[in-house]
Amino acid sequence: GYRADSWKKMLIPYRSPTKAYFDTSDKDPFCMYNYLLDITTWNKSIRRGFIKVKIIDSAGNTVESQTNSEASTFQQYKRVKILTGFHQDIEKIAKISLTFSTKNLIGPKHKLRILQMKLKSLNNPKR
Repeated sequence: GYRADSWKKMLIPYRSPTKAYFDTSDKDPFCMYNYLLDITTWNKSIRRGFIKVKIIDSAGNTVESQTNSEASTFQQYKRVKILTGFHQDIEKIAKISLTFSTKNLIGPKHKLRILQMKLKSLNNPKR
């Protein structure tokens, strides 16, 4: 991530399109804690949809991620990285829950089988 006041000098040297997120820190009104969800799936069929992440600490405090506006494509044994944002920070995560949705009301329900998952704090990379 890049601090919003210094993004130009960090990104302009890249001549090709670059994806970036901006660290809005812990100050309101734009408070957002960013995590990178890195998952590998093992479904035989391609799945396309949205992942919602819920993190819980040992005291039972729960925070749910904001839904991305862009659907991800999940293929067998392919890694997918998804940027997730939370309005609150949980310092010591005890449990992670994922919900997969295609946002289709009609048709069969599909499961997304996870082979491997990593959740990394981008605001606090040492976690």
